[in-house]
Amino acid sequence: MIRAVLALALLAPAGALAQGVTRHPIPGSDFPIAQAVEIPAGATLVHLSGAVPPRGAPADTRGQTVAVLRGIEATLRRLGLGLGDVWRMQVFLVGDPAQGGRMDFAGFMEGYREFFGTPDQPNLPVRSVVQVAGLVDPAWRVEIEVSAVRR
Repeated sequence: MIRAVLALALLAPAGALAQGVTRHPIPGSDFPIAQAVEIPAGATLVHLSGAVPPRGAPADTRGQTVAVLRGIEATLRRLGLGLGDVWRMQVFLVGDPAQGGRMDFAGFMEGYREFFGTPDQPNLPVRSVVQVAGLVDPAWRVEIEVSAVRR
C-alpha cells in the first residue's frame, strides 16, 4: 500500500502536492486566497513580469482577467510550472466607467475563480488587488504579476 501511494505521488503533476509549500487559509473564511504561504529552504522562486490582455481580448474586467490568467498559465507551462505553483499574485485594476470609475472587483473575482480555488486547482496564492489610475494601453483593465515556486 505504501509503495502504491509513493508511486502515485511521484506521478502527480508539479504543484499538485505543494512540494513542501505550506498555504495557510484565512480562518473562518472561504475567500479564495491564502492568508500566508511558507516557502521551504532550497526552493527556487520564479517571478513573472506583469501580464496584460492580449490583442482581441474582451473589453470587460472579467474577460480580460480570464485572458490574462490563460496567458500566465501558458507561460508557467513553458517553464515547467503550473498555476498550482503560484504562491503570490498582485493585481492592478483600472477603474471601469460602467462602475462609476471604480474597479470591477466582482468581475475580476468571476474570472479569478475559474483558475484558483477549484477542485482541479485548489492551491491558493497570497494576493493583493489595487486600483490604479491607468495602464499603458487605455483599453486594458487588468494587469497581473505572479510569483511561483519550483522545488
